[in-house]
Amino acid sequence: MEFLRPASLADALAARAANPGAVPIAGGTDVMVELNFDHRRPESLLDLGRVAELHEHGADDGRIRIGAAVPYTRIIAELGTRLPGLAMAARTVGSPQIRNRGSVGGNLGAASPAGDSHPALLAADAEVEIASVRGTRIVAAKDFYVGVKRNVLAEDELITAVLLRPATGPQQFSKIGTRNAMVIAVAAFGLALHPEERRVGTGVGSAAPTPRRALDAEEFLAGELDWDAPKALNDSVKRRFGDLVAAAASPIDDVRGSAAYRRHALGVMARRTLTWAWTDYCARLGGSAKCA
Repeated sequence: MEFLRPASLADALAARAANPGAVPIAGGTDVMVELNFDHRRPESLLDLGRVAELHEHGADDGRIRIGAAVPYTRIIAELGTRLPGLAMAARTVGSPQIRNRGSVGGNLGAASPAGDSHPALLAADAEVEIASVRGTRIVAAKDFYVGVKRNVLAEDELITAVLLRPATGPQQFSKIGTRNAMVIAVAAFGLALHPEERRVGTGVGSAAPTPRRALDAEEFLAGELDWDAPKALNDSVKRRFGDLVAAAASPIDDVRGSAAYRRHALGVMARRTLTWAWTDYCARLGGSAKCA
């Protein structure tokens, strides 16, 4: 197996173009597991660990640009207040060792339906920056996933960054697993309130062939919320929102949970995250007592 180790992004893109069969590796939290269990035996590995551009984050025309190899621990520590939903999801990823190595770019590259960052990215309207020697393109996260562990990347492209606008309203993330830590999600849900647009964002994980948004649930809830004079939500609104989120999923039965359980869990998580987020929103506008 050939080991390619470029020192710059330009060199990495050139190596990717010249070696379309090479598997990119940064933190290695997914790829190394597959290699160790002999589930994959690529002709070459493209190590991105020395590409400094992928390990940086900064401002980009009002958005936050997170390099594809920025580890979860830095997202939590350095961006948690501006991207709370993504930071919440990052805290649930594996062990401290995994969070020190793993990244959102790696999660996107693997494109597993159970990836922890996907619901938060979808709810926050994230965009994925993709580059090759042919140029750079931007793809909305909702359009990035095309199948189970499949994405829109061409064989000569690399994920270089994720772009998100700083949160303007409360964001939440919830995950169901067989234990509290170091677990693959049985189901996961992300929620973001976008008050400046009078809009709601959602993300469903581990309950369909690809991560996806619950569009009907978003439209319903946006029409039910009183953004200017928030008050307590009726239980019927929470239940309907939960039902629409569950209906957006198309889960399967597997060793981690049944399809019926996943739908039930999504409904519960949707109601809970909505309660938490709306209470937070009310508090920000000074009306927390009215939302109790």
